[in-house]
Amino acid sequence: MELNHIKQVYLIGIGGIGMSGLARYFRHLGCTVYGYDKTRTPLTHELEQEGIVVTFKDEEARIPVQFSRPDAASLVIYTPAIPKNAAILNAFVRRGFEVYKRSQVLGIISEGSYTIAVAGTHGKTTTSCMIAHVLKSAGIDCSAFLGGIATNYNSNVLYGTSNVMVVEADEYDRSFLTLHPDIAIVTSMDADHLDIYGSHEQLQGSFRLFASQLKPAGRLIVRQGLALEHANFYAAGEQEAEVMGYNICIEDGDFYFDFKNAEISIRNIRLGIPGLHNVENAVSAIQAALYLDVDAGLIKDALGSFAGVKRRFEYVVKTEAHIFIDDYAHHPAELQACITSIKKLFPERKLTVIFQPHLFTRTRDFAPEFAAALDMADELLLMDIYPARELPINGISADTILSRMQLQNKQVLSREEIINRIALHPPELLLTAGAGDIDQMVEPLKKVLLNV
Repeated sequence: MELNHIKQVYLIGIGGIGMSGLARYFRHLGCTVYGYDKTRTPLTHELEQEGIVVTFKDEEARIPVQFSRPDAASLVIYTPAIPKNAAILNAFVRRGFEVYKRSQVLGIISEGSYTIAVAGTHGKTTTSCMIAHVLKSAGIDCSAFLGGIATNYNSNVLYGTSNVMVVEADEYDRSFLTLHPDIAIVTSMDADHLDIYGSHEQLQGSFRLFASQLKPAGRLIVRQGLALEHANFYAAGEQEAEVMGYNICIEDGDFYFDFKNAEISIRNIRLGIPGLHNVENAVSAIQAALYLDVDAGLIKDALGSFAGVKRRFEYVVKTEAHIFIDDYAHHPAELQACITSIKKLFPERKLTVIFQPHLFTRTRDFAPEFAAALDMADELLLMDIYPARELPINGISADTILSRMQLQNKQVLSREEIINRIALHPPELLLTAGAGDIDQMVEPLKKVLLNV
């Protein structure tokens, strides 16, 4: 595939955060872009407003006539999250098109670039957005493919004039193995996607393969404690490591910390977003920027102006009466980190959590861990499982988590019941968490809290 020959692109699953980034990239290059997704969302609406044609019916007849037969000017991309029996996907295959995974296309785009790839079962989106923001702020006009909407840029794709590219490396379906980075960061390797990998050991093996694909003289930055070799290890807090964030404190709701490695110290860094886990993410971002010879003062300024990522510890409401935080956390480790930071920031407030489990397999595999993390709340309003690509599993439901919890103040409610309950009993501290369609509740809940 020659990218400079491509004139028209069709993306199957265009509404996904990674796929929509590719759609915007090819639109930016001047291509005509089409796509299918099963659900209308604010993101698909934005794509349509940008001139991208999106259909929401999985029917062969919806494929534009321009894609009647394969040619060098046409590119078809799909996400592995699309069911294998999808009508549009199979129509393209039947017509003789070579259909590319998003990760394959990303690998081709990044060829020839100085690539910084950030991998991890959690933490990779915020870290990759941090790195891109630090580089942009320091005058390195990088491009970036991100797994979330960077608040500073209101986009999940950034266009740059330099040869530097920041890529969020997705471990799902082993997608990150298409990348050969100059700098690789691994933030975490917790058990996840066991429907794909089968075991935690297999997932860890995939991360080792990713780390081995560094270019010659490449740099590997790894969180302390992960089973990888030949890396610069980083940590935040009390743990000792080659690269460290320490002297962490909170002043007026802001996190401050010091940074050091073997060559340099940076004092009194203010982080523009909250969370102990984000201090850790920032430490790896600093080390990556230092490898590109970014000035320490510019790094410090950029981290202070970093506004975060949509749905990553995002303040939706912050008044004297109510604080409402929305977060993408959908793995037990993410939930625990998020709730821990909230309780550290607001120790006197009662925390109500609204959580939507994501995937039947993840709920089945980690029900005890989810229960332990959610037991940290003062009140839990649990939604039904968001199935995404999966069919139901007999005996697995939201009650699979609920039945394992020690917390007394907990129940499973529908979307409408939750909104009505919040209206009747508005909490002083509210967290919504999950990776499904719980984000569609954010605006209704915001309106409720701002009008009580």
